[in-house]
Amino acid sequence: MMERRAFLGTLAGGLLVAALVTEAQHARRPMTVGYIGSSSPSLESNLVDAFREGLRQLGYEEGQNLAIKYRWAEGQQDRYAGLARELVDLKPDVILTAGTPATLAAKRATQSIPIVSAAMGEPVEVGLVSSLAKPGGNVTGLAALAPELDAKRLELLKEVAPKLSRVAVLVNPTNPLTAVAWKDTQRAAKTLGVALHRVEVKAPDDLDGALATRCQ
Repeated sequence: MMERRAFLGTLAGGLLVAALVTEAQHARRPMTVGYIGSSSPSLESNLVDAFREGLRQLGYEEGQNLAIKYRWAEGQQDRYAGLARELVDLKPDVILTAGTPATLAAKRATQSIPIVSAAMGEPVEVGLVSSLAKPGGNVTGLAALAPELDAKRLELLKEVAPKLSRVAVLVNPTNPLTAVAWKDTQRAAKTLGVALHRVEVKAPDDLDGALATRCQ
């Protein structure tokens, strides 16, 4: 059975190849991919390896007919805008992103270079595409469309702890997807009779303080 990461790497690679062929079908030069990583090379090595393997299976070999320009956010969302502009200045054939914030940053940096997202949430609601049927623009990729999961998470907690009355929710206010997920969670909480305590976490350094917060 194909491993999940290998499958995603092949799928993302396939989307990229489609974008590359569209942009430079007859070019006699290596294709160039701009890669925005959310963390660091060491933490994403398995994802990068699967991505390279997916491209290799489709006939693209890094260092031969493919060049990948890597940029790493090191877990800092405020770096995405600058990294996206850096890549756009390099004029790649396509930009690969992962996550809603990185994809939004790339879209704001260019309306002409194709952007392939390996994972983005609720693309219509956050403004990445016009609609799922006719997305338009320059963004494509894999999207997570599961708002019902927010309600289900609370339902499961309630089943495990029937007397549950208050729940602390860690949210990142700088992620546009948070607003969509928070509304869904609030609706579910109201139905279940659970009070929510919103705890904001903007960066890894905020986690210790957030986890020590007591629900009021």
